[in-house]
Amino acid sequence: MKWEKALLKDLVIMRYGKMPNKEDIVDEGYPIYSGYRITSYHKEYLYKEPQLIVVARGVGGTGDVKISPPFCYLTNLSIALLTNDSIVNRYFLKYRLSVQNLRSLDSGAAQSQITIGALEQFETTIPSLQSQCKIASILLAYDNLIENNLKRIKLLEEKARIEYLAIQKSEKLNIKKSFEVLQFTTGKLNSNAAVKNGLYPFFTCGQEILRTNTFSLDEEVVLLGGNNASAIYPVFYYKGKFDAYQRTYIIKPKPKFEISFKYLYFFWEDKLDYLKNISTGAATKFLTLKILNDIDIPLPNENVMKEFENLTAPIFNLKAILSEQNTKLREARDILLPRLMSGVIEV
Repeated sequence: MKWEKALLKDLVIMRYGKMPNKEDIVDEGYPIYSGYRITSYHKEYLYKEPQLIVVARGVGGTGDVKISPPFCYLTNLSIALLTNDSIVNRYFLKYRLSVQNLRSLDSGAAQSQITIGALEQFETTIPSLQSQCKIASILLAYDNLIENNLKRIKLLEEKARIEYLAIQKSEKLNIKKSFEVLQFTTGKLNSNAAVKNGLYPFFTCGQEILRTNTFSLDEEVVLLGGNNASAIYPVFYYKGKFDAYQRTYIIKPKPKFEISFKYLYFFWEDKLDYLKNISTGAATKFLTLKILNDIDIPLPNENVMKEFENLTAPIFNLKAILSEQNTKLREARDILLPRLMSGVIEV
């Protein structure tokens, strides 16, 4: 299989995204996609079809290559790489660029940034269009399985949430302060403890669960990120062997209180907007132990709590199985990806 050299400017047309006007942002509409995530919704869309994009500005993601959602409004944090399907397969190019170092194009000083001019001169190599399509279909099969599992996980979580909300509508809830019923500890590891395709989950203050080759804990817990530049704190439920970052809170009931960890997970997830508003700090926002200890927790009686645990335990067990499947799928894809892109594996 022959691979030819090409500059990106010869494969795609590049367009900066646009900053939306405040008056065009709505509660329900077309997703506004920053390249990092969907941030809000717009009256109109810029691109009907999913587009190949490069994250061009921001913190922690400049140079990442992604596919945008359909019918999206793309912000100026990203650059759209509009492909001619008779020349290059956009999904192939996404995988191809993901194994190249686009971050080397970062020319920002105060803020990380990649320009269209730099991207246009970036050199890559591609095989025939037929081979591109074959390679893309192999890798997409993994990503589609992962996406389907994520959708199933979301549906399962929504099912469990309905049970939680039903309890919250009850008038027979006992209000306790966090410090009365919960204990907070933190992880011990630095952020550089993350290892690609490591053996165990590694929980940090980011939304993504990383991996590491060590574990310090083997139990059921709820985890809450303790700092975040945008005050968007992650919350996780986990049962098993894991490790945690030194600013990630590990939350458990005090020994004499029978509180479902699934209940605690939904409680802290529902508190995220509140925590965002009351967290401290300037450049980076922090959740202090004082803030967490002072929060009111509404608790049902023991029988209701046990019933909730019995209803949601099978749901969370299936979620864990699907999450583990996704971990293995990602590992297999990540092993296959560079081999396909180097031509080691013929298609």
